[in-house]
Amino acid sequence: MMSVVGLVSVIFTRLGWPKVIGYLLAGVMMSEHTWGGSFLADPKSIGTIGQLGIVFLMFTLGLEFSADDMKKVKHVTIPTAIFDTLMMIWLGYTMGTRVLGWDGVQSLFLGAALCDSATTLLAKTIEEMRWGDRPFVRYIFGTTIFEDILCVGVIALVTGVATGKGMSVGAVGLSLGGLLVFFTCVLVFGLVLAPRLLNGVASLKDDETLLLTVLGLCFFVSFIAFKFDYSLALGAFLVGILGASSDVRNRLHKLASPLRNMFSAVFFVTIGLLVDPRMCLSNLPLILGLVLLVVLGKGFNCCTMSLLTGQSVKNAVQTGLGLAQIGEFAYMVALIYMTQTGDAASPIYQVVVAVSLITTCLNPTLLRASDRVGDWCETHLPERLRGWIAAYQDWLARFRGASVPTQLQKHLRSRFAWLVAAFMLNFAVVVAATMLTRLDYSPFSRFFNDHKLFFFCLVANLFCVSMLALMLGLALSIGRDIAAVLTGTRQPKKWKAAVRQFVSWACWTVVLVLAFVQNLMINVNLLPPEPPARLTILALLATAAILGWKHFKRAGHVATYRFNSALAAERRRTRRATALGNVTLTVPGDFYEHLSIPESSPAIGESIRSLDIRAKTGASVVAVERAGNRFRNPGPSWTFEAGDVAVVIGDPPQLAALHDLFAVRKVP
Repeated sequence: MMSVVGLVSVIFTRLGWPKVIGYLLAGVMMSEHTWGGSFLADPKSIGTIGQLGIVFLMFTLGLEFSADDMKKVKHVTIPTAIFDTLMMIWLGYTMGTRVLGWDGVQSLFLGAALCDSATTLLAKTIEEMRWGDRPFVRYIFGTTIFEDILCVGVIALVTGVATGKGMSVGAVGLSLGGLLVFFTCVLVFGLVLAPRLLNGVASLKDDETLLLTVLGLCFFVSFIAFKFDYSLALGAFLVGILGASSDVRNRLHKLASPLRNMFSAVFFVTIGLLVDPRMCLSNLPLILGLVLLVVLGKGFNCCTMSLLTGQSVKNAVQTGLGLAQIGEFAYMVALIYMTQTGDAASPIYQVVVAVSLITTCLNPTLLRASDRVGDWCETHLPERLRGWIAAYQDWLARFRGASVPTQLQKHLRSRFAWLVAAFMLNFAVVVAATMLTRLDYSPFSRFFNDHKLFFFCLVANLFCVSMLALMLGLALSIGRDIAAVLTGTRQPKKWKAAVRQFVSWACWTVVLVLAFVQNLMINVNLLPPEPPARLTILALLATAAILGWKHFKRAGHVATYRFNSALAAERRRTRRATALGNVTLTVPGDFYEHLSIPESSPAIGESIRSLDIRAKTGASVVAVERAGNRFRNPGPSWTFEAGDVAVVIGDPPQLAALHDLFAVRKVP
């Protein structure tokens, strides 16, 4: 396989074609379905190697993930992902029942198989095209990542249908709730511990040790995700995000890239190995019809929602064309249908694999053409329609600017999110302890196995007690914020102090009661049945709470500091890069401009935040010249005036988009 992959890579690089297509076609040509026998020494191991490809590809994609960028585009990606997922499930179900004459279960699986775009394919294609800095790319990645999250709930839904449980709301809610707990635990624990670990290992100046450490984390979290019936790719992507929050992200990316290149190529070959050409030919009209449904349906859905969320016509068209394909999630859904229903005669698996293969091969071509198609759509729009779109985008920007939360509201949301995360961490630790009590430890220690319920119950309760100090501190902080919102700024000081004390202690009491109820519910099933064991645990917990309360509070502050420091890692890297650029780096003329803002510009009276410059264009305003003075790094609240000269950086397409947004000209 690697020999063929190497040959294909050389040929397609020489021809200037996307190598992903070559890998897929190589898999088809090597398939045992094509020749009646396999060319591979060990065909059974190929599936495992393909899974390794997913892990490495998703891990490096997570390393490139930017939380700040995702925050900037969430108003586009979340509505687009939800709308596209629901519409494709409905379209697939309707085609199955109304056109193909399939039953409801099979049609539902068809719709579920068509709803998710392939993150791995997009990552590989955009990397080969070197389009990572295009403005629409962040919308594509954000949308497909959120679609991956939604598809976990879809799997729970279709699995319940296949096993005869029906469309169980409880099953879907349980799956999504479990996913939320898994996400929270990995990210909170990971952001507190992983960056510090990776930075410490990196200080040893040994690349082998650093690589093995991060891969150990990657496969460990992927293993946990697999045990909870989630995708391996999910665990790998989350660890990539943790690596991106460390100060050695670039070094990790460089070390992992060779592994990603090798195994991702093998992964795409394994997709081609699944194709049975004879069965595909016998179902060719159905396959071509579904390809048309995917390309037109997903393209229309994503393009429409991108426009409705305020994107330019070109960005919307490119987003729609980029997401007009399906990937590995489709194979998973089709495989669940076959294994759960026993309907081996159904062509759904081969049909879905063929549709994925064709749309995968079409995707690089559509992406390459999206530049020209987007430009054509923008230039040929009727003048009235262009005016309507501009007016709508202006209204949307003003609405978002008006709804920006105050600093107090942001602080309140942050504390509330921390409090919810603390309750979820308690729950997750107890679930893990409960699962560990079901294992047999007698081969290692008969004494521990006989008393395992006592040990795991004690550990889980000690963790909950340690978290209580942090939770009560958060409750007081939330109470003070709520009191500040209620009293405003014009009330007497005594009244404000009384309200603050009352609300703070009310919040403190509510959190204490909720923590007690949670702990009571936890110990109903986890507490040992023997009275002496229960009394011992209670005594140890009371002793730990009395003697260790100050240490628990200090540990909570340290964990909060490390978490916030991990979140700020990207901003630290940006500041270092900017400082380095100020000393040694010169920006090419095509990437650096002075834009004079006339009185007719729509930017007059608008702030950087309300214009949403970074999200809409990808360019950045690094300074503003006004009345002979130069203001460096203007904040999001900076408001433009007539006569301002904005100093901006970005690639040529980004600067062109900024020209359109500002309606300005370049200063010579």
